[in-house]
Amino acid sequence: MMSKISTDKEEYLNKVNEIDFGSEAPKEIESTDFFTVAKERRSVRHYDSSYQMDDAEINELLEIAIQAPSSSNLQPWRFLVIKNQETKEKLLPIANNQQQVVDASVVIAVLGDLEAYKNADRIYNELVEKGMMTQEIKDFYVGSIIKNYGSFPTEVATKVAMIDGGLVSMQLMLAAKAKGLDTVPMGGFDQEKFVESFNVPENFKPVMLISVGKGVKAGFEKVRLTLDEVVTWDKF
Repeated sequence: MMSKISTDKEEYLNKVNEIDFGSEAPKEIESTDFFTVAKERRSVRHYDSSYQMDDAEINELLEIAIQAPSSSNLQPWRFLVIKNQETKEKLLPIANNQQQVVDASVVIAVLGDLEAYKNADRIYNELVEKGMMTQEIKDFYVGSIIKNYGSFPTEVATKVAMIDGGLVSMQLMLAAKAKGLDTVPMGGFDQEKFVESFNVPENFKPVMLISVGKGVKAGFEKVRLTLDEVVTWDKF
Protein backbone atom coordinates (compact mmCIF):
# COMPACT_ATOMS: atom_id res chain seq x y z
CA MET A 1 0.00 0.00 0.00
CA MET A 2 2.80 2.44 0.89
CA SER A 3 4.51 1.70 -2.43
CA LYS A 4 1.26 2.46 -4.26
CA ILE A 5 0.90 5.76 -2.39
CA SER A 6 4.51 6.67 -3.15
CA THR A 7 4.02 5.88 -6.85
CA ASP A 8 0.83 7.93 -7.00
CA LYS A 9 2.57 10.89 -5.36
CA GLU A 10 5.48 10.70 -7.79
CA GLU A 11 3.07 10.57 -10.73
CA TYR A 12 1.16 13.57 -9.39
CA LEU A 13 4.29 15.65 -8.84
CA ASN A 14 5.78 14.84 -12.23
CA LYS A 15 2.59 15.09 -14.29
CA VAL A 16 3.40 18.77 -14.69
CA ASN A 17 6.28 17.81 -17.00
CA GLU A 18 3.73 16.68 -19.59
CA ILE A 19 2.41 20.21 -19.87
CA ASP A 20 3.67 22.22 -22.83
CA PHE A 21 5.31 25.28 -21.32
CA GLY A 22 6.48 26.38 -24.74
CA SER A 23 9.93 27.81 -25.30
CA GLU A 24 9.43 30.99 -23.31
CA ALA A 25 12.14 31.50 -20.72
CA PRO A 26 11.34 33.06 -17.34
CA LYS A 27 10.83 36.80 -17.68
CA GLU A 28 13.89 38.93 -17.05
CA ILE A 29 12.69 41.65 -14.71
CA GLU A 30 13.88 45.18 -15.41
CA SER A 31 13.21 46.42 -11.89
CA THR A 32 13.87 44.95 -8.47
CA ASP A 33 11.02 46.96 -7.03
CA PHE A 34 9.30 44.71 -4.49
CA PHE A 35 5.93 44.71 -6.24
CA THR A 36 7.54 43.75 -9.54
CA VAL A 37 9.54 40.94 -7.96
CA ALA A 38 6.49 39.58 -6.11
CA LYS A 39 4.30 39.65 -9.23
CA GLU A 40 6.89 38.11 -11.54
CA ARG A 41 8.03 35.26 -9.27
CA ARG A 42 6.82 31.90 -10.52
CA SER A 43 7.44 28.29 -9.56
CA VAL A 44 9.93 27.18 -12.21
CA ARG A 45 10.60 23.49 -12.79
CA HIS A 46 12.91 23.56 -15.83
CA TYR A 47 16.49 24.69 -15.23
CA ASP A 48 19.74 25.15 -17.09
CA SER A 49 21.72 22.26 -15.63
CA SER A 50 25.01 23.86 -16.76
CA TYR A 51 24.41 27.04 -14.77
CA GLN A 52 26.40 27.06 -11.53
CA MET A 53 26.05 29.34 -8.53
CA ASP A 54 29.09 30.02 -6.40
CA ASP A 55 29.02 29.96 -2.62
CA ALA A 56 29.04 33.76 -2.38
CA GLU A 57 25.85 34.00 -4.45
CA ILE A 58 24.11 31.40 -2.32
CA ASN A 59 25.22 33.07 0.90
CA GLU A 60 23.96 36.43 -0.38
CA LEU A 61 20.47 34.97 -0.85
CA LEU A 62 20.51 33.32 2.55
CA GLU A 63 21.71 36.53 4.21
CA ILE A 64 18.67 38.36 2.84
CA ALA A 65 16.37 35.45 3.70
CA ILE A 66 17.31 35.45 7.38
CA GLN A 67 16.18 39.05 7.72
CA ALA A 68 12.67 37.57 7.91
CA PRO A 69 10.68 37.91 11.15
CA SER A 70 10.28 35.03 13.57
CA SER A 71 8.43 34.21 16.77
CA SER A 72 10.17 36.03 19.63
CA ASN A 73 13.07 36.62 17.22
CA LEU A 74 14.33 33.10 17.89
CA GLN A 75 15.18 32.52 14.21
CA PRO A 76 14.58 28.75 14.24
CA TRP A 77 15.44 28.31 10.56
CA ARG A 78 18.35 26.09 9.61
CA PHE A 79 19.50 25.35 6.08
CA LEU A 80 21.09 22.35 4.43
CA VAL A 81 22.61 23.55 1.14
CA ILE A 82 22.73 20.72 -1.38
CA LYS A 83 25.05 21.76 -4.18
CA ASN A 84 27.18 18.75 -5.04
CA GLN A 85 25.74 16.90 -8.05
CA GLU A 86 26.16 13.46 -6.48
CA THR A 87 24.32 14.66 -3.39
CA LYS A 88 21.49 16.02 -5.53
CA GLU A 89 21.28 12.64 -7.25
CA LYS A 90 20.99 11.08 -3.80
CA LEU A 91 18.13 13.44 -3.01
CA LEU A 92 16.29 12.82 -6.30
CA PRO A 93 14.39 9.61 -5.37
CA ILE A 94 13.63 11.01 -1.91
CA ALA A 95 12.00 13.97 -3.68
CA ASN A 96 9.88 11.72 -5.89
CA ASN A 97 12.24 12.09 -8.87
CA GLN A 98 11.38 15.72 -9.50
CA GLN A 99 13.85 16.69 -12.22
CA GLN A 100 14.49 20.18 -10.88
CA VAL A 101 16.29 18.60 -7.94
CA VAL A 102 19.22 17.61 -10.15
CA ASP A 103 18.96 20.33 -12.82
CA ALA A 104 18.84 23.41 -10.60
CA SER A 105 22.11 24.89 -9.38
CA VAL A 106 21.32 24.15 -5.76
CA VAL A 107 18.60 22.73 -3.54
CA ILE A 108 18.18 24.38 -0.17
CA ALA A 109 16.49 22.31 2.51
CA VAL A 110 14.75 24.59 4.98
CA LEU A 111 14.55 23.12 8.46
CA GLY A 112 13.04 24.29 11.72
CA ASP A 113 14.92 23.90 15.02
CA LEU A 114 12.53 22.91 17.80
CA GLU A 115 15.17 23.92 20.34
CA ALA A 116 15.79 27.40 18.97
CA TYR A 117 14.72 28.86 22.32
CA LYS A 118 18.08 27.76 23.72
CA ASN A 119 19.66 30.63 21.76
CA ALA A 120 17.49 33.24 23.46
CA ASP A 121 20.17 34.41 25.89
CA ARG A 122 22.72 35.03 23.12
CA ILE A 123 20.19 36.77 20.87
CA TYR A 124 18.81 39.08 23.55
CA ASN A 125 22.22 39.76 25.07
CA GLU A 126 23.17 41.41 21.78
CA LEU A 127 20.30 43.84 22.28
CA VAL A 128 21.69 44.71 25.70
CA GLU A 129 25.16 45.27 24.26
CA LYS A 130 23.68 47.62 21.66
CA GLY A 131 21.88 49.59 24.35
CA MET A 132 18.47 48.63 23.03
CA MET A 133 17.37 46.73 26.13
CA THR A 134 18.26 46.78 29.81
CA GLN A 135 19.72 43.71 31.50
CA GLU A 136 16.60 43.48 33.67
CA ILE A 137 14.23 43.40 30.69
CA LYS A 138 16.50 40.95 28.86
CA ASP A 139 16.53 38.57 31.83
CA PHE A 140 12.72 38.75 32.01
CA TYR A 141 12.30 37.99 28.31
CA VAL A 142 14.83 35.18 28.23
CA GLY A 143 13.36 33.58 31.35
CA SER A 144 9.86 33.72 29.90
CA ILE A 145 11.02 32.30 26.56
CA ILE A 146 12.86 29.38 28.08
CA LYS A 147 9.95 28.61 30.40
CA ASN A 148 7.27 28.80 27.72
CA TYR A 149 8.97 27.60 24.55
CA GLY A 150 10.85 24.95 26.50
CA SER A 151 7.58 23.45 27.70
CA PHE A 152 5.83 23.41 24.32
CA PRO A 153 4.54 19.99 23.23
CA THR A 154 6.30 18.81 20.07
CA GLU A 155 3.18 19.55 18.02
CA VAL A 156 3.14 23.21 19.11
CA ALA A 157 6.89 23.67 18.74
CA THR A 158 6.70 22.18 15.25
CA LYS A 159 3.86 24.52 14.27
CA VAL A 160 5.93 27.54 15.33
CA ALA A 161 8.93 26.26 13.38
CA MET A 162 6.80 25.66 10.27
CA ILE A 163 5.37 29.19 10.37
CA ASP A 164 8.79 30.78 10.74
CA GLY A 165 10.22 28.39 8.15
CA GLY A 166 7.55 29.52 5.70
CA LEU A 167 8.42 33.18 6.27
CA VAL A 168 12.14 32.68 5.64
CA SER A 169 11.43 30.48 2.61
CA MET A 170 9.29 33.10 0.90
CA GLN A 171 11.93 35.73 1.56
CA LEU A 172 14.57 33.47 0.02
CA MET A 173 12.50 32.95 -3.12
CA LEU A 174 11.83 36.66 -3.55
CA ALA A 175 15.53 37.42 -3.05
CA ALA A 176 16.40 34.89 -5.74
CA LYS A 177 13.96 36.47 -8.19
CA ALA A 178 15.41 39.91 -7.49
CA LYS A 179 18.83 38.51 -8.46
CA GLY A 180 17.50 37.13 -11.75
CA LEU A 181 17.22 33.55 -10.52
CA ASP A 182 14.27 31.18 -10.32
CA THR A 183 12.94 28.87 -7.64
CA VAL A 184 10.32 26.29 -6.85
CA PRO A 185 9.27 25.25 -3.32
CA MET A 186 8.76 21.52 -2.79
CA GLY A 187 6.82 19.82 -0.05
CA GLY A 188 6.51 16.58 -1.98
CA PHE A 189 9.36 14.56 -0.55
CA ASP A 190 9.74 11.71 1.90
CA GLN A 191 10.61 13.52 5.10
CA GLU A 192 11.52 10.40 7.03
CA LYS A 193 13.93 9.21 4.34
CA PHE A 194 15.35 12.70 4.03
CA VAL A 195 16.05 12.91 7.75
CA GLU A 196 17.61 9.45 7.74
CA SER A 197 19.67 9.83 4.56
CA PHE A 198 21.07 13.26 5.43
CA ASN A 199 21.60 12.65 9.15
CA VAL A 200 19.32 15.53 10.12
CA PRO A 201 19.50 16.23 13.88
CA GLU A 202 16.46 15.04 15.80
CA ASN A 203 15.42 18.55 16.82
CA PHE A 204 15.40 19.78 13.19
CA LYS A 205 12.10 19.35 11.34
CA PRO A 206 11.95 19.62 7.51
CA VAL A 207 9.88 22.56 6.28
CA MET A 208 10.45 22.38 2.52
CA LEU A 209 13.01 21.99 -0.25
CA ILE A 210 13.69 24.91 -2.58
CA SER A 211 15.38 24.50 -5.96
CA VAL A 212 17.33 27.60 -7.03
CA GLY A 213 18.92 28.26 -10.40
CA LYS A 214 18.54 29.69 -13.88
CA GLY A 215 15.21 28.73 -15.39
CA VAL A 216 14.93 27.82 -19.07
CA LYS A 217 11.13 27.56 -19.23
CA ALA A 218 8.72 29.88 -17.49
CA GLY A 219 6.46 28.45 -14.83
CA PHE A 220 2.68 28.57 -14.92
CA GLU A 221 1.04 31.88 -15.66
CA LYS A 222 -0.41 32.84 -12.30
CA VAL A 223 -4.06 31.97 -11.73
CA ARG A 224 -5.41 33.31 -8.48
CA LEU A 225 -8.78 33.40 -6.77
CA THR A 226 -10.27 36.89 -6.63
CA LEU A 227 -9.98 39.00 -3.49
CA ASP A 228 -13.73 38.67 -3.00
CA GLU A 229 -13.26 34.91 -2.70
CA VAL A 230 -10.50 35.02 -0.12
CA VAL A 231 -11.01 38.19 1.90
CA THR A 232 -13.58 38.80 4.64
CA TRP A 233 -13.78 42.12 6.47
CA ASP A 234 -14.24 42.42 10.23
CA LYS A 235 -16.22 39.23 10.83
CA PHE A 236 -17.48 36.04 9.24
